Amino acid sequence: MAMPHKTVLACLVATVLAGCGGRDDVTLTRIRHTGNGPDEFSIMPGKPLQAPEDYASLPSPTPGGANLTDQNPLADGVAALGGNPAALNIGAPNARDGALVNHANRYGTPENIRQTLAAEDKEIRRRHGRVNILRLGPTDDYTNSYKRQWLDPYSEERRLRRNGTITPSSPPPPK
Repeated sequence: MAMPHKTVLACLVATVLAGCGGRDDVTLTRIRHTGNGPDEFSIMPGKPLQAPEDYASLPSPTPGGANLTDQNPLADGVAALGGNPAALNIGAPNARDGALVNHANRYGTPENIRQTLAAEDKEIRRRHGRVNILRLGPTDDYTNSYKRQWLDPYSEERRLRRNGTITPSSPPPPK
């Protein structure tokens, strides 16, 4: 028994309209936690408990604050590489970075740069968010959307060398 043409046409129109539904935030990467349980990558076990040398030197408990047994992988990495982990807690650039900040701001900085970049990024994600509808293989729409903005390191190196800029040697381009 064949389906009436009107039924097939109605199903086709409904499918097309469902695919054109508007989304406010287009997410380009498809790696996300979709289950009801905890995300195993967001769980960080605490450091092992140990008795302090002096109980009077312990800080007073602060609800919602940091704990002595809390992991801080960024600070641990900075300390392992010989840096100062306390420098991570500084909010604004300090005095020793003043020359770097002044040099970066030498041509001026727009006040609303974050809002401008957010709007431009949202427009790029909106334009490229529905590109690969059939998804025949594993794809990453984020990479496809921003690929035109990538810098080719080898052509940039050739350009700099033509201009007389000394560049360090680099490995040969991949074949």
